Amino acid sequence: MEKNPLFLLIIFCLATACTERVDLLVHNAKIYTVNADFDQASAFVVKNGKFVAVGGEDLVNQYSPANTVDAQGLAIFPGFIDAHGHLLSLGLNQFKADLRGTEGVDQIVERIKKHQEKHSQKIIRGGGWDENQWSDDSSLDNEKLNMAFPDTPVVLERIDGHAFFVNQKALEIAGIHYDTKVDGGQIIKYEGKLTGVLVDNAKQLVQNIIPEFSKEHKIKALLKAQELSFENGLTTVAQAGVSKQDIYLIDSLQKKNLLKLRIYAMIENDPSYIDHFIRLGKLKTDLLNVNSVKVFADGALGSRGAALIEDYSDQKGYKSSLLISKDSLMRLANLLAEKSFQMNTHAIGDAANRAVLEVYNRVLAAKEDPRWRIEHAQVIAKEDFPRFNTKIIPSVQPIHAVSDKDWAIDRLGAERLKNSYAYKDLLDWSGVLAFGTDFPVEEINPFQTFYAAVARKVPGQKSNEAFQPENALSRYEALLGLTRWAAYANFEENEKGSIEVGKFADFIILDQDIMKVKIESVLHTRIVATILNGKIVFSNRL
Repeated sequence: MEKNPLFLLIIFCLATACTERVDLLVHNAKIYTVNADFDQASAFVVKNGKFVAVGGEDLVNQYSPANTVDAQGLAIFPGFIDAHGHLLSLGLNQFKADLRGTEGVDQIVERIKKHQEKHSQKIIRGGGWDENQWSDDSSLDNEKLNMAFPDTPVVLERIDGHAFFVNQKALEIAGIHYDTKVDGGQIIKYEGKLTGVLVDNAKQLVQNIIPEFSKEHKIKALLKAQELSFENGLTTVAQAGVSKQDIYLIDSLQKKNLLKLRIYAMIENDPSYIDHFIRLGKLKTDLLNVNSVKVFADGALGSRGAALIEDYSDQKGYKSSLLISKDSLMRLANLLAEKSFQMNTHAIGDAANRAVLEVYNRVLAAKEDPRWRIEHAQVIAKEDFPRFNTKIIPSVQPIHAVSDKDWAIDRLGAERLKNSYAYKDLLDWSGVLAFGTDFPVEEINPFQTFYAAVARKVPGQKSNEAFQPENALSRYEALLGLTRWAAYANFEENEKGSIEVGKFADFIILDQDIMKVKIESVLHTRIVATILNGKIVFSNRL
């Protein structure tokens, strides 16, 4: 009788302890799979950069791994995804004067002097100042900048990226004078003279005279940003707004295996860029996904650029305005919907969020699963919450809530603040939240994001009260915001965001279990290792 070949193979394997050859076996771990059932496991197997088995210790005897990791009971999570960051800006900061933590113009001048002594730049660039941390924001005047640097243009970006502080030389070169007009922005004046502060679209007047950073600078910036991402357990970052040229730079570095970080690149809202990718079609590799357009509906609350329905509480008669007309927003939305591109719109003020929600709901009425995003979704009129739904994803930054709380009440007043940074309310209507940090506006630290979402407290401050605790999220929800929900917001839930068979073997090993330790202890969590495609890209111990 002829033997069944499969039967013979089974007999052979039993006789020879046949096991499948794989690249990596991890066991003796506390694995949060973050799958649909939120299952836990103790072991998994990786082959060709993907998970091929997830389960218990019995996997040890079923596979023949090239490498084995005994996790010694440590917690393992899917690689974190930052749904809204700025990689280039983060990396380019190494070439700028660091103005974070300054307490006034005097300190700004001193920092710039030290920076210039070291770098001797023809155009001095800096960033990170925040007048909300000063005792008196009326001191934001460029007189001292002019005295210290009369002949060298100085361009200093606010921490939120929505305002410049420049000296007279920069104003002169840009052709800005007292009567200069600009749509969708402000040229701030005080006591009959220019202060050097340019908000939102007014920035572009100076931006036009600043030469771009060189390709070499950008490469160094991206590689530095990648290093920082891996150190913080990030395996995917959504780059919130990037030019066509920089998209192709990213792609070229990834193809050379220099840039290993997975990037979800949102195209800048430039007609030529949009036209190019609409004609080309979506760009998708294992490392790069170009499927969306980043749009600005308004500016930032801190610089009073957020578009509000009613006046700012601390500036009567002023409510700011949209950076893009509603008609233009509608035309762009219709174009992107027709071509099946995702639209991701920055909206902070309640007027901006209302305009975007009205456009989205009208355009998406007949669309299946568009997953359009509102980036920040910060101040929402109470009656507008029901306009969120499963087609519209709030992409939020929980750390903003606690960073802004001390001065946001001045901008908004107590009543309007109640409907701001309302992540639980947003989740109730949308069903999904994508978490980001907006780095370098905030620290590139997902544990601060996790802590802020759950505790609603300022990281590192002792005995501080929770900010609007009714909008706190559970640890389970916070973890989803950093993993599976963030992947879903990128249309990538079938390839990442959880530890499941068939998905990329992107995971992190932590020195403590953030789902179990005291919430304050989460801030002290250390990344033991960051693994991408089953290979270590950062390690503290392994």
